[in-house]
Amino acid sequence: MTKAIAITNNPLVKDKLEKEIFLKYYDISYLELLEKVRDKIHLGYKLLTHPLSGSVKPNETPYKTIIISKTDHLHMESLLTIENSIATTKKMLKNQELPHWNKEVLRDFQVIDLSLIEGVIYKL
Repeated sequence: MTKAIAITNNPLVKDKLEKEIFLKYYDISYLELLEKVRDKIHLGYKLLTHPLSGSVKPNETPYKTIIISKTDHLHMESLLTIENSIATTKKMLKNQELPHWNKEVLRDFQVIDLSLIEGVIYKL
């Protein structure tokens, strides 16, 4: 089985799942996280989850968790997907900046991201 790695900027995912899956936490924006994942894909990783999964848009939430795994080559489908996701995110943020949410709303977004990724990691 390929070792899965969760790349996240969600502190709740870090706290709840770091014992369940190999996890890399970064205190960065949603867009920066996508760019970090793109860099990993260039180093021979592939996407196991879609960067824009879920119904919460990148200009609504600051949090995202993406699962990747190592391959022995540049995975072109993953590269195309992440590049398209970065372009979509930039377009959304240009049209509407991320609101300055209060702590309760931010916590809700953390819980949403956690619940999306929990459903995936137990199937890996």
